[in-house]
Amino acid sequence: MDLLSDILSRMQMAGTLYFRTSFTSPWSIRVPSFENVARFHFAHQGRCLVRIEPDKPPVFLEQGDLLIIMRGAAHTLFCDPNTENPATSLDTVVEQSGFTGAGALVYGEFGTHHETQLICGHFAFGKDAQHLLIDALPAHIHIKNYGAVSGAWMENTLKIIGNEAGREQMGSDLIAMKLSEIIFAQALRSYLENEGKNAPVLAGFADPGIARVLTEIHKTPGHPWALEELAQIAGMSRTSFVARFSEYVTMPPLGYITHWRMQIARQELANTDTSIIEIAEKVGYQSEAAFSRVFKKHHLKAPATYRRSVQMAG
Repeated sequence: MDLLSDILSRMQMAGTLYFRTSFTSPWSIRVPSFENVARFHFAHQGRCLVRIEPDKPPVFLEQGDLLIIMRGAAHTLFCDPNTENPATSLDTVVEQSGFTGAGALVYGEFGTHHETQLICGHFAFGKDAQHLLIDALPAHIHIKNYGAVSGAWMENTLKIIGNEAGREQMGSDLIAMKLSEIIFAQALRSYLENEGKNAPVLAGFADPGIARVLTEIHKTPGHPWALEELAQIAGMSRTSFVARFSEYVTMPPLGYITHWRMQIARQELANTDTSIIEIAEKVGYQSEAAFSRVFKKHHLKAPATYRRSVQMAG
């Protein structure tokens, strides 16, 4: 599995589709915050403005644009500057529209030709799932004319999602939901290759040498990695490699390896019945005691305690 796919899979990313909208002017909707998700809005038809950060200009979302709002931040969607305030809460809009989960969420004045169709949803991650890459992403990612930028296959995917979202045919919601997960992976890849390639942490995934090292670490996280071996993979001297990795990824190579091993261990403990010693060996520890010490340092609970807490919560 490639590097980005491995990270998103281990973080247990799952897409959820809310609805396809039919908003007609005038309208303004306040979307509340929500923990541990990345929300998305795709402008299937029409346009709107999105206020994410109060002290910064709103994002102008045009037809074909994709907006991903990180960390579940509250935001306001509105049709033009004159309608931004006061905004109606999303819960009120859903209630007033009579939306039941089927069809489109219809809201606004009847008889107007100024319609905005958005496809809205979110991407959630597993409880306690963490990765530097996701944490380093900006408050929002705005990709203009997303379908055209990403290629004909993505443009067709977005059309399928737009057609399936809100339909009452069998399987429509599942089709749209699963295809929406592709949107996040592709948007993240596009961002890493363009605007994000020089940002802290993200630069490490864009740098060819560092990316090769990260890929090998993810392929065999339990391997007894040595700095000399990693530097050779990167095609650098040991000193240059450590300095560059630490600068780009914002933590030393061996620190990153430990971080990733503990994420794998967390997922294994939460989702499998695999014994603790087997998990320890899988992520590179020869004794359960050594593994437990490192795990507790990262997750503030011993492995057995963590597993019980997850099972009780479930």
